[in-house]
Amino acid sequence: MPMRQTLLASVLGGGLGAAVLMLPLAFSCPLATASAAPLQIAQAQAQAQAQAQSQPQIAAQQQQTGQSAQSQTHTQTEAPTQGPPVSSTTVQTPKQAARGQANSAGQDGHGAAHSQPQASRGSPYLTPDMQPDPTQYLPPPPQPGSLRHQTDDKAFAVTRGWKNDARWALATSDAKLHIPDLLNSFSCAAGFVIDAAKAPHLVALLRNMGNTEVPDMWKGKDYWRRTRPFVGTDNAICTEEDREDIAKTGAYPSGHTMLGWSLALVLTELLPDRSTAILQRGRVFGESRIVCGVHWESDVQEGYLAGAAEVAAMHGSAAFRADMDAARAELAALRTTAPKPDAKQCEIEHEAAIHSPL
Repeated sequence: MPMRQTLLASVLGGGLGAAVLMLPLAFSCPLATASAAPLQIAQAQAQAQAQAQSQPQIAAQQQQTGQSAQSQTHTQTEAPTQGPPVSSTTVQTPKQAARGQANSAGQDGHGAAHSQPQASRGSPYLTPDMQPDPTQYLPPPPQPGSLRHQTDDKAFAVTRGWKNDARWALATSDAKLHIPDLLNSFSCAAGFVIDAAKAPHLVALLRNMGNTEVPDMWKGKDYWRRTRPFVGTDNAICTEEDREDIAKTGAYPSGHTMLGWSLALVLTELLPDRSTAILQRGRVFGESRIVCGVHWESDVQEGYLAGAAEVAAMHGSAAFRADMDAARAELAALRTTAPKPDAKQCEIEHEAAIHSPL
């Protein structure tokens, strides 16, 4: 699957089992393919989910209309194929882009669609005219030979020596954008295990955030087409299996960082008493892209800015605010019964925060 589609799939997720945070791989970091639009994927998946939940009614309608369940299913799963091209909104590699998996987040298998917020249908929170344009508010990437680019080169060189360290393993884990993985990455910061299977409103919120952000991410990547730091070298990266696909996508700004930081901002608002730890984890999540070797330091720094810009704009959406309220109540209930995160993993994340590559 193309890199853009792959990333989108990871963010949006399919069934809860396959649910990837796949924020509409529209932002296909180097993970998604550029074939299917993130919004289309999310909509198709959301429709498929709604259909599965209403099988009894469909069967009754079929008896009345004489239509076969099979034909109705085919129609529902193929419908809407429109939406922003994944290519312009993804930060994924061809393989990641293939992540139409981002949409899988919408297939989290949480039960009836009516139990999820309205936005869970896969609709972006912003209309095209409301989308923040990263090509206008972000500065251009550093030019070769500039002081800032020298800093980028140094960060890449130094972190190549971290291979096989616990920090490298964390960076590899942070590369996973499936919603369950993404939420698990912030469990230590939250102080309790954020189980995607028990947080359908939060999952729906993240899926729609992805559908909103990924297109903007790809717009910036496609506009600047900055070469990844490992391209033209034999230096190791933490996701070698995606090396070829990632090399084909732009590095600036970092889509993973944008998504991770936007999640950190949202969780900070939902769990304000954990704000310091959550924001720290959001910073570390972005730094993992430097450690991984797939992004320059400046890609990550502007990824933080892009994530903040997206969240600020989404607060202007009534649907976003309503979904935030639903997720807030859901997390408040979940934290009273959820288990504590793994202490060893939390220690690793704490060490990563102390030893920043920036």
